[in-house]
Amino acid sequence: MSAASSSSKKIRVVVAKPGLDGHDRGAKIIARALRDAGMEVIYTGLHQTPEQIVETVLQEDADAVGLSILSGAHMTLVPRVVDLLNQQEAGDVVVTVGGTIPADDIPELKQLGVAEVFTPGAPTQDIVDFIRKAVG
Repeated sequence: MSAASSSSKKIRVVVAKPGLDGHDRGAKIIARALRDAGMEVIYTGLHQTPEQIVETVLQEDADAVGLSILSGAHMTLVPRVVDLLNQQEAGDVVVTVGGTIPADDIPELKQLGVAEVFTPGAPTQDIVDFIRKAVG
């Protein structure tokens, strides 16, 4: 692939709401910001299992997945998604997490393989820039 064609390849991002959390306004705002930045975004909707999310990542040949979690179940759901990606030899997919994540949990999530954690109030441009750099 030439440098010109590789730079024109759109970044593909799955935005997912794992677990029982029923609030998706933030996920939709992030999905729109990524789309407006020229990325292809696949939004899975509410109440997705880790297995459904990983299946979508694989089917869509995604470069990154953004998990939006407000329910407090991030220390159960995120490691499961990362583990399933690794089992499917998709450990190169950039995993980001957003939502109400206590600061004490962020180092452990990163140790598990999460590239970045975005807490409420993170500027959408920061998220766009991070994904561009991480996938780039």
